[in-house]
Amino acid sequence: MDLEQKDLRKWYAVQTRSNMEQKAVDALKRTIDIEDMGEYINKDDILMPTELVSEVKNNKKTTRKRKLYPGYIFVKVKLYDADENFLEKPWYMIRAVNGVINFMGGDRPTPLKKAEIDRIFQQMSQGENSEKPKVNFEVGEEVKINDGPFLSLTGRIDEVDPERGKLKVSVSIFGRFTPVELEYWQVSRADENQ
Repeated sequence: MDLEQKDLRKWYAVQTRSNMEQKAVDALKRTIDIEDMGEYINKDDILMPTELVSEVKNNKKTTRKRKLYPGYIFVKVKLYDADENFLEKPWYMIRAVNGVINFMGGDRPTPLKKAEIDRIFQQMSQGENSEKPKVNFEVGEEVKINDGPFLSLTGRIDEVDPERGKLKVSVSIFGRFTPVELEYWQVSRADENQ
């Protein structure tokens, strides 16, 4: 692959049918081989950005991947030649993949700006290295403690630290409010338990 050709590949957002992002990625990777489209797109240049999220169900903590951009995948593909002529072959190939609706921008897709794709890569690297709670809490909210020495007590959130996934909760112990630091997964909203 010559250097000039590689420079012509740009990142594009591709809209997919709901919950078909991974199927579209897999089908696109297979199609690249079948259609011999390596000169336009690499299998490694197809992204479905995800992050790890944790939640507690029935007092068990589970971790799973959540899509950062539901309904979209991102592909680095050569859609225009050196003279800015539109290349229909890769455009049709991607649009024909099961689950794909269309490129953002329709018939003349516009590539993502460098800052946009850089932000997506940054979100992906942050999402891989730390898990986020599925539920976001707010100061003043009532929560029930589901784990640890304060099990079954309720309290009010005083502070939220989303970076660390921690909460400071005021819990009434022997008639006095005591601040307790807990992880997101150790609590649930008080109204969910009724």
